[in-house]
Amino acid sequence: MQIIHHPAAPAAVGPYAQAIEANGFVFCSGQTPIVPASGQVEALTIEDQTRQVLDNLRTVLSARSLSLADIVKTTVFLKNFADFSRMNAVYAAQFGEHRPARSTVEVSRLPLDALVEIECVAVMPAAR
Repeated sequence: MQIIHHPAAPAAVGPYAQAIEANGFVFCSGQTPIVPASGQVEALTIEDQTRQVLDNLRTVLSARSLSLADIVKTTVFLKNFADFSRMNAVYAAQFGEHRPARSTVEVSRLPLDALVEIECVAVMPAAR
């Protein structure tokens, strides 16, 4: 098991790692729309927050030369399920034809009052 840390991704704000590599998989902790340079949530819309979350996931995955195409499972946490279709449009555009398994749940609150958080599991090329 190896801890993954990418200095250009938002730092973990608690006793957890950005991601862990184990047995050919990378387990990414939930990413929120924190802008790494400021450490703050700057985007106001669900669309812009979803883009920032996926950018943050890309950055974490890039520490192992992975991309969104290597993701096999995501979990999306939404503050308001009424935002589902707008989040989903951005998500679909970012993933293109790749369709990992996914769960989406509504939660009462996210860190820094974010509107969305996404965690994922990716597979390393050698494990395919």
